[in-house]
Amino acid sequence: MNWRDFWNRENPIYVNERHRVLHYDRIARGIAELVDAPGWSALDHGSGEALSSDLVARRCGLLYLFDAAPNVQARQRMRFEYNRKIIVLTNESLDAIPDGSLDMVVANSLLQYLSHQEFETLLDFWRGKLKSDGKLVLADILPATPDALADVRALLHFAWQGGFFFAACAGLVSTWFSDYRQLRSSLGLTGYAESDLRVLLSAHGFEGTRARKNLGHNQSRMMMVARVKG
Repeated sequence: MNWRDFWNRENPIYVNERHRVLHYDRIARGIAELVDAPGWSALDHGSGEALSSDLVARRCGLLYLFDAAPNVQARQRMRFEYNRKIIVLTNESLDAIPDGSLDMVVANSLLQYLSHQEFETLLDFWRGKLKSDGKLVLADILPATPDALADVRALLHFAWQGGFFFAACAGLVSTWFSDYRQLRSSLGLTGYAESDLRVLLSAHGFEGTRARKNLGHNQSRMMMVARVKG
């Protein structure tokens, strides 16, 4: 099993439906705040279920959603079938996005599942698809030395605020015995130091700065906002 297979089926990441809904609602509201002007074309790369993407689409002229898991793509098509501002992409249609056409690309909680080489390949891909003044948002980036306890504290705080605290406690136990932990041990997760990420972005045509806050509930993780270099 690889990470795409894991996300292509039911998994224990969200402890219940309330957790899942609140998570995607918070992410969507955060992405919407990053849209600087009405009519922007944006790509949410590695979008997951993207339950609340209609909130982002209201601020955009066109919103592309891409997730590598085919089952996730199918559910997105059903969910946003009648929203003309949202286009759910396949691998083939992702490549077909016109070069230089996007105002913004968002990759939230994606880098951790990519190798360094995969990430660098995507940086070049995104650089080609973005406009000359385009914006790249890399969010929920794991630190170079991940802090599992910080992740647990962030989840429990979010759960307490969101009304699913006891479900979250039970979910942490379930995750410990799940194949997510086994995959994390065997495949690993990729983290970055801020300085290393700046250098990597610069090498691929971007100038990045660290954002004041991360998307979502976990503020122990990092968000970088990068602009295409002239």
